Amino acid sequence: MGLRINDTVPDFTAETDQGVIHFHDWIGDSWAILFSHPKDFTPVCTTEFGAVAKLKDEWEKRGTKVIGISVDGAEQHKKWKRDIETASGKNAFFPIIADIGLNVSKAFDMLPHEAYLPENPTPADSQTVRAVFIIGPDKKLKLSMTYPMNVGRNFAEVLRALDGLQTADRKGVATPADWQVGQDVIVPLALDDAAAEAKFGKLNKVLPYLRYAKLKD
Repeated sequence: MGLRINDTVPDFTAETDQGVIHFHDWIGDSWAILFSHPKDFTPVCTTEFGAVAKLKDEWEKRGTKVIGISVDGAEQHKKWKRDIETASGKNAFFPIIADIGLNVSKAFDMLPHEAYLPENPTPADSQTVRAVFIIGPDKKLKLSMTYPMNVGRNFAEVLRALDGLQTADRKGVATPADWQVGQDVIVPLALDDAAAEAKFGKLNKVLPYLRYAKLKD
C-alpha cells in the first residue's frame, strides 16, 4: 500500500552531502518538503534544484525546511551542487540525500519494492523518483505531487500549496481553486451559519455548501 495523505511519513537515517540525518529529528517542529530526483547531473532536475535555492527566503518565512534526494552518492551531490549554483546563481543551501540503495525511494513508494539499479544506471531506471512531499510538523504527509522527467516542477505552485496547507491548519478553513494568500477562504461545513459568522464575520453564501469568508488578521 502506498503512502497516503495523513499517513506518518517513514523515518530513516541517511547520508547526505551535509552529513548523516535522522529524518524525523531533522524535521523537528518545522514543516518540511522532500523533493526527489532520479539522477544527478540531469538538465531538468538541475533547474529545479536552482528554483528551490532561489526561494530560500520564502521557505524560511514559512518555517519550512527543504531537502532533496537523488539516487547518486553524497560526493556526486557535492559536485552536482556546483553546477546547480552555476546555473541558478544561488547557493544550494539544502541537503541532498544519497539514496544509492533506493531505501528512501522505496519507503516513500516512489519505486516498487523489487526495484534495483543496474550497473551504469540512467535516469530511466528511476524515473518515478520525481515527487514532491509536503510534511507537517506532526510528521504526517500533507500533500504529494509526481511529475514526469520531461516537465519541470512549478515551485510557485509548491509555495502556493504550502500556504494553503498552513492557512487551513492554523485557521480551520479550506481554500478554493487557485487561491492565493489574502483571498477569501471556504468555511467548513462543520460550522452552521451562526457559528461561522461568529468566527469569521459576514459570509458570502454562493451555495448552501459553499460559503466564503475573509480571514481576520
